[in-house]
Amino acid sequence: MLHKFKKIDYNIVFILVILMVISILSIYSTTFGRPRWESYPQRAGIFYIIGFIVFFGMSMINYKVIIKNYLYIYGGGLLLLVIVNFFGVTYYGAQGWLSIFGLSLQPAELFKLCLIVFLSALLSRKKNRPLLFGRDVIPIALCVLPPLLLVLLQNDLGNALSYVVILVGLLWIGNVKFSHALIGFIIAVAAFIAGTQAYVHYHDQITKFLQDIGRAHWADRFDPWLVPDQTSRDVLWQTYNAKLAIGSGGISGKGYLEGTTIQSNRVPLAYADSIFVQIGEEFGFVGASVLLLLYFILIHRLVLIALECKDRAGPYLIVGIISMLLYQIFVNIGPFIGLMPLTGITLPFISFGGTSLVLNMLSMGVVMSIKVHTEENEDILGSSEQLSITELIMKLFKRKPSQQEQS
Repeated sequence: MLHKFKKIDYNIVFILVILMVISILSIYSTTFGRPRWESYPQRAGIFYIIGFIVFFGMSMINYKVIIKNYLYIYGGGLLLLVIVNFFGVTYYGAQGWLSIFGLSLQPAELFKLCLIVFLSALLSRKKNRPLLFGRDVIPIALCVLPPLLLVLLQNDLGNALSYVVILVGLLWIGNVKFSHALIGFIIAVAAFIAGTQAYVHYHDQITKFLQDIGRAHWADRFDPWLVPDQTSRDVLWQTYNAKLAIGSGGISGKGYLEGTTIQSNRVPLAYADSIFVQIGEEFGFVGASVLLLLYFILIHRLVLIALECKDRAGPYLIVGIISMLLYQIFVNIGPFIGLMPLTGITLPFISFGGTSLVLNMLSMGVVMSIKVHTEENEDILGSSEQLSITELIMKLFKRKPSQQEQS
């Protein structure tokens, strides 16, 4: 056990500790003088303690165990998504939380790691052979469709899109053909341009349609980005004040607890989805740059571990986790600097949120497990058969004969 602790990358541990300090200080600033949320900094500290326990615990477990049980992990995560659609609690317009003994659990967050494990296990069995569009890419994409639809039914667009990003990241490292990737990129860009233009030109009709299907708040998130001139002051409130706060922070910020916009509570959910605004206003460009630099160093360390890994599944897991983190960072910060609409995604390791933090710490634990156990070269991914993803999935449902039948 002791020799495993010696293999841990303590550079990553050090970065996580710094992010913990930033998180607790930022949450304290955004809840300062507000009795309703005064316990949040202490709760964030408790979540981090739990997170570090999960991190070190997962580091000691051979990651090949979770790869071996990828089907059960995927099935269990999918079951939670089904359950939350029937018995979930609604917060901020999304029915995405389960209340268990007074604690809130968000299955859509947890499923990110379940999906990474599942896709990594499937792609690992291809042994770096080129992915065929019909026999590999389409079937594996169809495996992402059920959780995607379930999360969209919960009214959680941000987490649903994260599944697509994870899929794309893993397909890229999974040796998808360049021609297929290029065609997919062109289609995605064309769809994006066509979609934004259609939204602008047919805004009233699309808004009415979203209202009819109970997704009116989606329009409230897209309007400030695409049609700010047609958007009400109430809808513009969050993004307008966020940009104002970040811009007023200047180079070095206004000082801790001195952010006028944050301290006057003019930015909704400043302790959660909008916490980057507090960093930008009170610590300025320098503070925001330091945070982004920490993320860069963290991801750089993850890439190094992936390059050193001797097992097929390890790099896939790490790339999936990197894709998840990059998506969350970009989608959280982007709306506050005018790059994209609000989606309600937490800032990794910084925003207040137990499920999100524990998931990210568990993900770091998986990465550390890969580093600790990378010299153990046991192949648990099955035989050397050259099967397509379609054949692999079909094989999962074939019953294996018992020993009596074989005899």
